[in-house]
Amino acid sequence: MTLEEKIAHLQTSSMEQARAEGNAIIDAHKEALEKVFEDHRAEALRQSETRIKAETTNARLSLNQAAAKSQLEIKRRQGKVQQELKDKIFEEVMGLVDDYMKTAAYGDFLVKCIRQAVDFAGQDPVTIYINPSDEAKRPDLENATGAHLTVSAEDFIGGVRAVIRSRNILIDNSFRTQLRNEYDRFIFSGGDGNA
Repeated sequence: MTLEEKIAHLQTSSMEQARAEGNAIIDAHKEALEKVFEDHRAEALRQSETRIKAETTNARLSLNQAAAKSQLEIKRRQGKVQQELKDKIFEEVMGLVDDYMKTAAYGDFLVKCIRQAVDFAGQDPVTIYINPSDEAKRPDLENATGAHLTVSAEDFIGGVRAVIRSRNILIDNSFRTQLRNEYDRFIFSGGDGNA
């Protein structure tokens, strides 16, 4: 082998060895970059899933808050309308009570209440009050029941109140108390069964 052939052979083997080492370095670097890329991609995917979950939770929370606020507003409006209707109903009831108080049935009701109070009191002294608007009926009521009646200083719309002081008993058949009790108990029941 001549010197030139030796040099050519050495040059060829050196180039092959350099190419092999270069390719190995490139392959190692490529692997390292692919690993960094895969790690970065996995982390980005994990972060995006976490963000999607957080945004979904926030959206659900916002939706629930909006629904709750809306329901609260509906209940507030419903309550206001129901209160207005309740007040109108009881205004009509007051008109009916006024009409009733002009009938003979009202006089019979007063006589019945007075007699019940006297019977309940038995031998104990009883003070029976009638409403100031019924003062004109007082003589007829006293004649019908045999009881002494007192005109109340307080307007209780109509009806009778009786006090048995010895037993600390108030018999309250006044329209004001009855109407107040009914007003307080009155509830609109909705079509869905809710009050």
